[in-house]
Amino acid sequence: MGADRFSTATRLRTLGAQAAARVYRAQSRRVRTPRKGRLTGRAALLALVLCSLVVALAYPTRQYVTQRSEIADQKRQAERTRDEVDKLKELRARWRDPAFVEQQARRHLHFVRPDERGYILPDGTADTGPRRDRGPANRAWYENMWDAVDAADAADVSGRADANIGADGHRPSTAAR
Repeated sequence: MGADRFSTATRLRTLGAQAAARVYRAQSRRVRTPRKGRLTGRAALLALVLCSLVVALAYPTRQYVTQRSEIADQKRQAERTRDEVDKLKELRARWRDPAFVEQQARRHLHFVRPDERGYILPDGTADTGPRRDRGPANRAWYENMWDAVDAADAADVSGRADANIGADGHRPSTAAR
């Protein structure tokens, strides 16, 4: 028990120089043998630093890519808008020309000069056959207006005819009199 209390150096002094050399050689063989296939502390620290960098840079990189695509979209939109502005400037210049204004008034509003007589054919041809409905978008504005007046008048007449129908959707029975 007494020998256990002393340190290794004290024990080696007592054994002698040759014994001490043997002990140190034996200890150094055990310590210096490399462990193959195990992760060293330096490698673990390097892996931790690399993972931290990847995690830290992932979000800013994604934001950068997203912002670059948004910038490209905005540039395309600006180019389209510039083209549209150029077209509108050209149209404005055309509307300042009195001949163009007259041409548009004749075409879309069916205007005529005071000494002229205007004729409007139902579908733009001289066909005498039955009239084909061209749809509200392709008809003159006054035709659409009169159709709307006729439809409103027809709805008013049918509304008076349905006045005798009760709130439940049935006519009152005459048997209850």
